[in-house]
Amino acid sequence: MKIIEKMTPTALAELRQRSDTNRQDEVLTQQVQDIIATVQKKGDQALKEYSQAFDRVQLNDLRVPAAAIQAAFDQVDEKVVTALKEAAENIRSFHQLERAQSFEDKSRPGVIRGTKVTPLAAVGIYVPGGTAAYPSSVLMNAIPAKIAGVNQIVMVTPPQAKGINPAVLVAASIAGVDEIYQIGGAQAIAALAFGTETIPQVDKITGPGNAYVAEAKRQVYGTVAIDMIAGPSEIAILADETANAKNVAADLLSQAEHDVRAQAMLVTNSADLAQGVMKEVDEQLAKLPRREIASQSIANNGVIYLVETVQEMLDTMNKLAPEHLEIQLKNPSSYLDQIQNAGSVFLGPLASEPLGDYLAGPNHILPTGGTARFSSALGVWDFQKKIQYLEYDQKALVKDAPFVTALAREEGLEGHARAIESRVNADD
Repeated sequence: MKIIEKMTPTALAELRQRSDTNRQDEVLTQQVQDIIATVQKKGDQALKEYSQAFDRVQLNDLRVPAAAIQAAFDQVDEKVVTALKEAAENIRSFHQLERAQSFEDKSRPGVIRGTKVTPLAAVGIYVPGGTAAYPSSVLMNAIPAKIAGVNQIVMVTPPQAKGINPAVLVAASIAGVDEIYQIGGAQAIAALAFGTETIPQVDKITGPGNAYVAEAKRQVYGTVAIDMIAGPSEIAILADETANAKNVAADLLSQAEHDVRAQAMLVTNSADLAQGVMKEVDEQLAKLPRREIASQSIANNGVIYLVETVQEMLDTMNKLAPEHLEIQLKNPSSYLDQIQNAGSVFLGPLASEPLGDYLAGPNHILPTGGTARFSSALGVWDFQKKIQYLEYDQKALVKDAPFVTALAREEGLEGHARAIESRVNADD
């Protein structure tokens, strides 16, 4: 890890460019465009051909049968099934608090105005299945959609020569996924966006994936909604001299092991802690099963920002706008109000980030690459839309008509003004 002792404008600019999220690769962009066009033209046949070419799996049926899902429960360790059920309950209880409510206002005589909250009809969730399988992501995507009232939840995940990971299938069953298809990559995103003979078209696509998946989501946005363009995972830790260097290092590595592009960042006012964490990272890396990945992540993206005051620590963290933020300071909850930009916050030395990844309930699908400056964790609100409505009686219309016609004519829209006047002067 490297230590940066001053947050200069140059260092800040580098920070804000740290994500791969918005960097365009012309070759990849064209490849994805071609894949999407082929899926639109050839439908299921294209999906089967791409599975053979990219995944080395020959598919007869795209849909995973119900019998295979049920059989998965016998293939997964009972402790894992129990853990998934516990996690699902925690995720469910947390996200139930997020449901938006319809409202109606009658405070003005003769005018009724309101908003009707309604769920999306169909949602597609993408679950990666390459170097690792993530049953926890199934829960995080599907449960908020279920709570929102989505009628059709369609899951896609890359096919595997030995079959879909059983834990992923168990998680899908627990979460209430309606349909599962063994298809991945950009072609899966195209299938969800436009539909094929077998795979239904959806209204929104959520879930992380590789660069091809991210680019495909970017290209189909507008035809369907998407949650976000996810970049590499990241963690940032605010810590002072009271923090335990061993625990801080372990938390940094918990994200570094995800991906060679993952970001592990520490902001501290303690030089002793900085040195202690660097020592611990080296020692723990040597014993980490995914040390090759984590080592590259730490070497390329691991950084410690050494500042003088707690206020500088907070200012630096708000500039980082991290996906995961741990606050390991004295009285950690007292600083929560000063955090403006973060995907999810973990307060105190015991609230280690993996609690949020797996079990506690808050969602682990979070904005990355500094996009927490303007976006939020996945939630029930992502699977609902709001429809406004308005009703007037004659007296209220007569009262408001002069204001509407004045503004319409100011904007040069005479037809708008006349649409109102035709009702006010209905007897003429």
